Amino acid sequence: MALPRALLQYICGLVLLIASVNALKFDLQARGPSESKRERCIRNFVAKDTLVVVTATVSGSKGDGMVVNMHILDNVGNEYGKPKDVVGEQRTVFTSHADAAFDVCFENVMTSSRMNNPSRHIELDIDIGADAKDWSAIQATEKLRPVETELRRIEESIAEIVREMDYLRAREQKLRDTNESTNTRVKWFGIGTTFLLIGLWGWQIMYLRAYFRSKHLI
Repeated sequence: MALPRALLQYICGLVLLIASVNALKFDLQARGPSESKRERCIRNFVAKDTLVVVTATVSGSKGDGMVVNMHILDNVGNEYGKPKDVVGEQRTVFTSHADAAFDVCFENVMTSSRMNNPSRHIELDIDIGADAKDWSAIQATEKLRPVETELRRIEESIAEIVREMDYLRAREQKLRDTNESTNTRVKWFGIGTTFLLIGLWGWQIMYLRAYFRSKHLI
């Protein structure tokens, strides 16, 4: 069954939007050796067993009084790289171990105190899934035409979008089940608390009645 035209336009637009994302550029200020650790991190989400290519281009040169260190890890504790003293282009390729967000962190440490406004310019590009593959090599290996290569890339991008939607749907179902379970527990806790208060109220009446009778007040 053919997909509706509106859905096709949405999918193609989403794929083109993903493909057109440019690299992130920023300046990283240096900190002194005695100052507390200060990192700048960029976070992204990745599904399990997904290819990721992190390309960082750092300005400057070795021995210029600054040392830029990288650290790539996810929020469940998996570490994917920790390059030190990065200058020029640094490429890190890894396959994710879990459905989790991962951080690409940069730290700029100043090794010389005689510097005015010390900083390094960083250009960061993160390719995930189909965008991380070397399609030129695939085209040459499988002898594909350019149109076939582009269609295959778009097909894999759409497949990734579908997998991500399935993952989000599963998470939504899990959160809904958790919410319903919490509501049920709160309901029974409220009912139990109500009966407990009623019992305590009845016990107080009986206790006060017995106390007043012992004092011959009633």
